[in-house]
Amino acid sequence: MTPDDVVARIDPQEVVDLALALGNVDSPTGSEGPAGEFVYDWLERSGFAPRKFAMIPERFNVAAWLNGSGGGYSLIYNSHLDTTLRRDAVWSAKDPNDPLYHSAWVEGEDIYGDGVVNDKGPMAAFLVAAKAIKDSGFPMKGDLIVSAVAGEISREPIEEWQGPLYLSKDLGVRFMVTHGAVADYALVAEGTGFGIVGIEPGKAHFKVTIITDTPRYYTPYLPRPTGLADAPNAIVRAAAVIAAFEEWAYGYQQRNTYRGSTGTIVPKASVNAIRSGYPFNLTSAPQICSFYVDTRILPGANPIDVREELRGVLRTAGVDGTVELFLYRPGFEAKGAERLIETVRRCHEQTFATPPAIVGDPVTSMWRDTNAFNELGIPAISYAPRAASHATKKSFKVKDLQDAARVYARIAMDLCNQDRPASVPLGAHLNRDIAASVAAGKR
Repeated sequence: MTPDDVVARIDPQEVVDLALALGNVDSPTGSEGPAGEFVYDWLERSGFAPRKFAMIPERFNVAAWLNGSGGGYSLIYNSHLDTTLRRDAVWSAKDPNDPLYHSAWVEGEDIYGDGVVNDKGPMAAFLVAAKAIKDSGFPMKGDLIVSAVAGEISREPIEEWQGPLYLSKDLGVRFMVTHGAVADYALVAEGTGFGIVGIEPGKAHFKVTIITDTPRYYTPYLPRPTGLADAPNAIVRAAAVIAAFEEWAYGYQQRNTYRGSTGTIVPKASVNAIRSGYPFNLTSAPQICSFYVDTRILPGANPIDVREELRGVLRTAGVDGTVELFLYRPGFEAKGAERLIETVRRCHEQTFATPPAIVGDPVTSMWRDTNAFNELGIPAISYAPRAASHATKKSFKVKDLQDAARVYARIAMDLCNQDRPASVPLGAHLNRDIAASVAAGKR
């Protein structure tokens, strides 16, 4: 039995059928349970012994082991169960019920669906690859773990939005790993266009609040003209701050661009929510307005430094206000992942005619579960199909999905049969070099 024999056992139609079945289980973040049950049942039917890892019973992770004979490196494949858009997200998308966000289908040479491209298609690919390895009886020294996790898409508790529905990263990979799903390396199967990504930024979320010291003017008494920054309406004052913020944000991403050995981070910041007043009571100018900022931060960066910069934005705008940090998740660059990266390159070249793709900066500038693995001491990279049309069409080629299953099978058989020393330390990749470069102002 050779790796080629195992790859030949992979049924390309099974990969597509599983991706479609998963993509048609609607599982927006916070409601991953049905998709988790589907994966669990599929693994059982396929002869695995899956386990559930649940901080919250209805939002659980699933993992299954293909145990090796011993003496080889272990590998965990990971994808997330949750998808990006809930049907009730009426203030986030113009059509949150668009089938593209809640279903999956094949049209011509492409497979469509937000859930398939992010991230159930790659999940289907490595599940079928693992099944082929198991059914073939191919001998492996190290363990292969396949995993499907909840909470990768961000929903974070704030203000009245509290409780289990609004948890994300804490109940996904982090919970699963700290409760036993540990390997020497992790491959996060998220879209990279078959490039190898070993770096991701962290994130810091801020609430910026403007409170006016003027009366709560009834509309007929509203004084005009005024400037934006001294208007009695807090929404208008916030407009002045947001204008200053946009100028700051562009400078922030230029100053903090970081080029590492496994990718470039261009950390961006965006105002993505705002609240003030009540649409059912529009007779008076509100005295309070808050807007909410998603800021990406470099590995090793201090979110307090970003908070100070945002306070400076308020001063620049000439508006009094407060800046509250309400979320901090650090980013990481994988250290000690060289063996995994070289294995991926080698197996990629056995599957594709061209070397791994050069990855665009946006792909290396987002938060992914590689951060959770790297933070917990498991060197992790991302590697999966992705189309250039991902942001608009939510699709990629059917053949790319099928080739992903083939290359995932080769990676597992190769890495898990490499001889492992008796002791391999975790946590060797603490990003001290990046932290030092940030502190020194080097990019």
